[in-house]
Amino acid sequence: MAKARLEGSDHHTTPTRHKGLDYPFGDRAPEAGETIEVAAGVHWVRLPVPGPLKHINVWLVEEDGGVAIVDTGLPLDACKDAWRSVLDGRRVTRVIVTHLHPDHLGLAGWLTTKFRVRLWMTRAEYLTARLLVADARAEPPTEVIAMWRGAGWSDEQVAAAAARGWGNFAEAVHRLPDGYVRVQGGQQVGRWRAVIGSGHCPEHLCLVDDTQRVMISGDQVLPRISSNVSLTMLEPEGDPLGEWLGSLQRFRAELPADLLVLPAHGAPFTGLHARLDALIESHEKQLERLEGRLREAPRRAVDCFGMMFARAIDDGILGMATGETLAHLRWLERRGRASVEDRDGVWWWSSVS
Repeated sequence: MAKARLEGSDHHTTPTRHKGLDYPFGDRAPEAGETIEVAAGVHWVRLPVPGPLKHINVWLVEEDGGVAIVDTGLPLDACKDAWRSVLDGRRVTRVIVTHLHPDHLGLAGWLTTKFRVRLWMTRAEYLTARLLVADARAEPPTEVIAMWRGAGWSDEQVAAAAARGWGNFAEAVHRLPDGYVRVQGGQQVGRWRAVIGSGHCPEHLCLVDDTQRVMISGDQVLPRISSNVSLTMLEPEGDPLGEWLGSLQRFRAELPADLLVLPAHGAPFTGLHARLDALIESHEKQLERLEGRLREAPRRAVDCFGMMFARAIDDGILGMATGETLAHLRWLERRGRASVEDRDGVWWWSSVS
């Protein structure tokens, strides 16, 4: 059985298998300041993230006598210390970020400044991040409050959320560079081919090394959880779940099954097609259950939380749960399987069948 070696350590690991996926590094993961070489010239770094995720995987990719950084972590002292350790003695060639969420983008500005290199991102991700950084207000936009009320939030929930203000994105990321290098789907970035997904965010970058059969998947494909897919104020008439499922189906059709997938959360794995099938099937079953609830009686988004989520929804995750539920309801509406009626600012969803 193959074994993986932790760089700078004599510890070896034994591969494991779980729910149709193979994990070549077993339960091992790099500690702070350590790396694991997962393929020739591709190094795994793990950084801390507060909350249930606990960590983010980021990557060093050897090129041109140095390393490119793929994803950066949050602007925390612990993350900066880890970077100082793993980058000691290395030349950084560029910083590549898969998408705009702060655990991926947070230290991009710090790293590009420190090493005097460019930030590489897709256009929609970079420009949306710049928009969010600039959008700081004392109170939430009226459109957001209308969305909360439309979803069925109580007056107390609306007031509590409004009291927190709006636009804390700038606090979650280091100051962004004023310019960037655009990455487009199909483009070669060194030895990596850019593959674009959407739904979790506008224009998520994945990187595929066709020679070594390796894919850096960011949040687009995770081994044990499904990324949040939410309807938001930025595109209130959008269909993010449709985009998400469409991306997964396209990946299933176009990408090889035997790629070693390097996700942002969880462990590297093989079994890409099996994981894509499981993600698609999970959402399809959830949509069927949701449609069944709407057949019983018209419902608000908050009335659907019990069947959408296995845990109770408290105020800390109310916004995320609302966005994800609305994304599923919108998917049904767009396909003629649900309709929505505005009653005094509250949205009531019904089954069409």
